[in-house]
Amino acid sequence: MAKLPDGPRPTEISALLGRGTEFEGKLNFFGRVRIDGRFSGDIRGDDVLVIGEGAYVEGTIEVATCIVTAGEVHAQVRARDAIELYAPARVTGSLHAPAIFIDRGVVFEGNCTMAPLEVPSMMPPAVQPTVASEEDLSLTNDYHPEDEQAP
Repeated sequence: MAKLPDGPRPTEISALLGRGTEFEGKLNFFGRVRIDGRFSGDIRGDDVLVIGEGAYVEGTIEVATCIVTAGEVHAQVRARDAIELYAPARVTGSLHAPAIFIDRGVVFEGNCTMAPLEVPSMMPPAVQPTVASEEDLSLTNDYHPEDEQAP
């Protein structure tokens, strides 16, 4: 008998904000999350966010993949892997991901950037070595021992 892998299956929904539900604030998640209700705030996750029928989402979204199958989104959406918009979704805001798919029938108004996300460095910027010019290295002989007074 084959052993089942630990953790959620790739298509399993880890959390659901269903129709008739409202939430305001910050949502951080692991696994797949689906929103069919109203959400206002910041969403961050390492996996897939699905925004479905009846959803109204506003704020900022930063996930691995964002799939909007229906509903309305007013947000800055940043995805590490991809953004997919399917009809009859309505999206207003900015999209930024290396791969973006917009289905016929989707209403989209905003900016679209199809490029990898910049990874903000947690390290301080490297100190750049400076190279001294010959003028900086030239020594001047302004020292005259005879100008010194004996003790």
